[in-house]
Amino acid sequence: MEANKDLKSIENIELVFLKPEDYQEIKEMMIETYSSMPNAYWKEHHIKTLINIFHEGQVGIKVDNELAGCALSIIVDYDKVDVKHTYREITGNYSFNTHTSKGDILYGIDVFIRPKFRGLRLGRRLYDYRKELCEKLNLKGIVFGGRIPNYHQHADSISAKEYIEKVRNKDIHDPVLNFQLSNDFHPARILQGYLEGDKDSNEFAVLLEWDNVYYEKTSDQAAFTKSIIRLGLVQWQMRLYSDFDELMQQVEYFVDAVSGYRCDFALFPEFFNAPLMSDYNHLAEADAIRKLAEYTDRIVNRFSELAISYNINIITGSMPEVVDNTLYNVGYLCKRDGGMERFEKLHVTPDEAKVWGMQGGNSLKTFNTDCGKIGILICYDVEFPELSRILADEGMNILFVPFLTDTQNGYSRVRNCAQARAIENECYVAIAGSVGNLPKVHNMDIQYAQSMVFTPCDFSFPTNGIKAEATPNTEMILIADVDIDMLRELNQFGSVRNLKDRRSDIYSIIRREDSTRKEPRI
Repeated sequence: MEANKDLKSIENIELVFLKPEDYQEIKEMMIETYSSMPNAYWKEHHIKTLINIFHEGQVGIKVDNELAGCALSIIVDYDKVDVKHTYREITGNYSFNTHTSKGDILYGIDVFIRPKFRGLRLGRRLYDYRKELCEKLNLKGIVFGGRIPNYHQHADSISAKEYIEKVRNKDIHDPVLNFQLSNDFHPARILQGYLEGDKDSNEFAVLLEWDNVYYEKTSDQAAFTKSIIRLGLVQWQMRLYSDFDELMQQVEYFVDAVSGYRCDFALFPEFFNAPLMSDYNHLAEADAIRKLAEYTDRIVNRFSELAISYNINIITGSMPEVVDNTLYNVGYLCKRDGGMERFEKLHVTPDEAKVWGMQGGNSLKTFNTDCGKIGILICYDVEFPELSRILADEGMNILFVPFLTDTQNGYSRVRNCAQARAIENECYVAIAGSVGNLPKVHNMDIQYAQSMVFTPCDFSFPTNGIKAEATPNTEMILIADVDIDMLRELNQFGSVRNLKDRRSDIYSIIRREDSTRKEPRI
């Protein structure tokens, strides 16, 4: 639609806070805007009240110093709008005594643009301001009752619900509802008898909502969830160690290094402790790895001490562990607050099963940390996309993948699948592996790795989806910062929305209950 005002003649457009002396212009604007609803304009005391109780919520937009549009709003408790209500009720019979600075939702009272300025997208600017205000005040979102002014033309043939669906499907044009939907608002429910005298809408309205993805629930605790998370990946060199203490001395060296860079997480590779098997190289491979499993409790306890003393969450990589005489590939999340949680490799490789007699675990879950929810999949597990999708559905933001691969072929499978998981699940994925060789340990002769941090692929992220990458086959640490807020924005406003756009009406992933097999006591 072309604007009535000539774009070439405009010299200045600015957002302003409304003042009581603006009332006469506001009244004239409303009379022009709501010509089909006589006397549907706010009285002077209404505008003064709104300005007095919530100055930031009452804004106007001026074109060459002429008031061209306004947006009026209050703050209320979401519980009050989560049920059916009328415009009169939500405004406290137009007294606005429902406004409370302790509320959690921004309620839109009115938005109107002077007819001659329509087509300049000024309404979008007003809504963008509301969204920024919502984020600034840490409110859950924006809610309002949206008119459907063309409904009276179809009321005899279809219900209000059918009308809204046809508008969404572009079968019917409704200027107000189309505008709201294009501004990322979604219908929550139909409100009957919402606005008295709104004949064009047959007094129906649609409760429209916009969710603030940056909203953080307030807490009395001193702790808070971080947005920028720093990851420390350890690309571990396989070398022989004289004993357990020397191995753990090298572990502490790396924990100290990544902690010195104020990392929130340290990620070690799969089977990083394999050098300790060198003392048992005279045994069959299946017996040697069971001897290695005898070190697991000591290693985990030491990792837990390091997590606390260096103030860092540690993903221990993985280690063999025997439970009820069955060999598993497991790891532990040692938290800096002293907590500890266990994870298992669910899919063992044919080689692990054949040579070591290893079996896959049964437990799959996300982990709550002081940096939000994370997931951990060991090596081969990342090649099964169903696992990470389940974790994403549970709120995972970062997926950690400790791995061990001997050839570039094996590494490429892990690397390419891990990057795919970042894209399809709108999350960050960190992979860390080992390099070097162990000539005195059977079945662990050579290793190939290039540790990386992957991101989704959209405008706010690296174009190739790689946040950071280590030098291939070189012992080193890799440090990278990831921003959780960017994931929230991607989920809502990304170029594509892999999680939201899934066709759950034709396919789904069914999760079975975890096995009742008893796990070791932590």
